[in-house]
Amino acid sequence: MITSTAWRGKRYAVLGLARSGAATVRALVASGASVLGWDDNEATQRSVWEQLKADRQELGTEPGFTTKDWVSFPIDLSGFDAVVVSPGVPLNRHPVAEKAAKYGVPVIGDIELFAQARADLPPHKVVGITGTNGKSTTTALIDHIARTAGLPSLAGGNIGLPILGRDPLPEGGVYVLELSSYQIDLTFSLDCDVAVLLNITPDHLDRYDGFEGYAASKARLFAMQSKGHAAVIGIGDAPSAEIARQVAVSGRSEDITRIAPGVCMDQSRWPALQGPHNAQNALAAIATCEALGIDKAAIDKGLETFPGLPHRMERVAMKNEVLFVNDSKATNADSTTPALSAYPRVHWILGGRAKTDSLEACRPGFGHVVKAYTIGEAGELFASLLEGEMPVERSGSLAAAVKSAAANAKAGETVLLSPACASFDQFKDYEARGQAFRDAVEALG
Repeated sequence: MITSTAWRGKRYAVLGLARSGAATVRALVASGASVLGWDDNEATQRSVWEQLKADRQELGTEPGFTTKDWVSFPIDLSGFDAVVVSPGVPLNRHPVAEKAAKYGVPVIGDIELFAQARADLPPHKVVGITGTNGKSTTTALIDHIARTAGLPSLAGGNIGLPILGRDPLPEGGVYVLELSSYQIDLTFSLDCDVAVLLNITPDHLDRYDGFEGYAASKARLFAMQSKGHAAVIGIGDAPSAEIARQVAVSGRSEDITRIAPGVCMDQSRWPALQGPHNAQNALAAIATCEALGIDKAAIDKGLETFPGLPHRMERVAMKNEVLFVNDSKATNADSTTPALSAYPRVHWILGGRAKTDSLEACRPGFGHVVKAYTIGEAGELFASLLEGEMPVERSGSLAAAVKSAAANAKAGETVLLSPACASFDQFKDYEARGQAFRDAVEALG
């Protein structure tokens, strides 16, 4: 795990003891901090205790853990150095923010603790990637290119394991952090060597005072940079373009790369990076890796060998010259659109538990669809929306849809699972749905 002398002898309250909370408790305790934590789930609470025992660490003077909820458990926060919360806690509605403010105690997240720990780590660089869409792919791609170039690298933040639970990288390493706006809100001293903003479109507005507040959260990633560090900013939308202008005017970054939309690129050698959205992700990754000093040959090799993310436009198999693609992570219409646009002739499997009663966001890709196969709770609704736009089959189940699509698809076409829906009607989560798609494709023989 990552530890720091900066936390020794300090007192922290940790709200929530799931993955990131548990890693935070372990790191703080191992660093000699006193920790007071809460979680409503008794099994989660016991798990943290058992892990601490396994670490053979002492909890300090106030090792209290309780199943009481924060709302019903008033506490004097005098003398605490910080309250550490999960990014999932809505600070605009949860009482933790008001209670911490009453005692003048900052509310932070594990990324801020990582920023504080950097002085104790071997010399390294940090890349921070934010944006409404494309963060995970770009983060994983930069991490892959760095490792291809022989640099010690790990991806963390909003992707993979909690950052404080990872072992520190050796000298010369690169920490590649996917950062949601929620994580940025809880971070105050993360000075990224390269800060990346991909795009900003309306999202998570229940957590902010309008769209402007959401955009301002993204902009803070650059405000935390010290002068001379690099910025990579997509300028395909007005808010991102304005942030690029503000960064340039501020003079903080002398190295600003603006990623313009619609750039024609030869993506034929990058099998896991198809579609115009991935061209933008690749451009951002290339600019970032150049700023890190990675040579062109290593960047090219990384782009060619990038395997992609599981369940995100994942190439599952090629059978009888038909490509099968698992995009189960596309749980809404907006996230399905890029996949439809990436392949010229698509047999589209969609449906599940609908988040909206519209597929208009997918319309730019309708011309690529040879036939649609609807499944799950939304099957009838989506079939009625698409009839007249394209041929539609009401398949009902994912297995039936795969079998029918495979029978209809011709050489050079793609069978695409991109549901535009949540999975909870028929599956535990989108990962289980994606695995079911893989299994159904394998069963084709």
